[in-house]
Amino acid sequence: MTLFARNEPLTEAELDRLEEFLDGCAGGNAMNIEELDGFFAALVAGPEIVLPSEYLPEVFGVDMSDTNVFASLEEANEILALLMRHWNKIAATLSKGDVHVPILLNDENGLPRGNDWAWGFLHGSSMRRDLWAKLMDDEEHGGCLLPMLMLCHEHDPDPKMRPKPISAELRGEILVHLAAGLIVAYRYFREHEHPPMATRATEPRGAKIKIGRNDLCPCGSGKKYKRCCVPVIN
Repeated sequence: MTLFARNEPLTEAELDRLEEFLDGCAGGNAMNIEELDGFFAALVAGPEIVLPSEYLPEVFGVDMSDTNVFASLEEANEILALLMRHWNKIAATLSKGDVHVPILLNDENGLPRGNDWAWGFLHGSSMRRDLWAKLMDDEEHGGCLLPMLMLCHEHDPDPKMRPKPISAELRGEILVHLAAGLIVAYRYFREHEHPPMATRATEPRGAKIKIGRNDLCPCGSGKKYKRCCVPVIN
């Protein structure tokens, strides 16, 4: 059975494996790797802990209690371990005050556009919409979310929601400000109204974790693993 690793950032091969899994995920509604990175960035930076039992259905685009997401328990442990490590990498980077460089996919011309990352980020913020609204309404700090809003709504079906056309030069500046805006959001929520929060994915420190189907889920819900973050498995 796969062991949950701790602190190591995902290697290129592991990112490719996670990307491959998400692309082939049952139902076809899973986030891609760029969306996932933006989504996790918002959840880590945000004002309140969101447990895996709440956010994993958003990642995979399914009701995990009713749908076969994983082919085996081994695959479930493998993919959940990769997700946990990527979450922890973002959390460790932001907690040190360092810049988390967004994972951006290239378009058909080999250029990053950032729309999916911004969509993932705003999806993450929508899970605690009322609390994020306080940042958005803050005159001093709310502008940190402008890059995410511009890219998320660049191709909005409602023309009124779209920003002005984004040139290649402006896009480059916006992508830089994505990372800067993430740092501002992270600091804002740790300095305003909320006590210090644990930003690492839920797991006991200093112990290797082997999870059986009848063990308690590591997300902290109190439910058995097979009834919480792992769906019925083929």
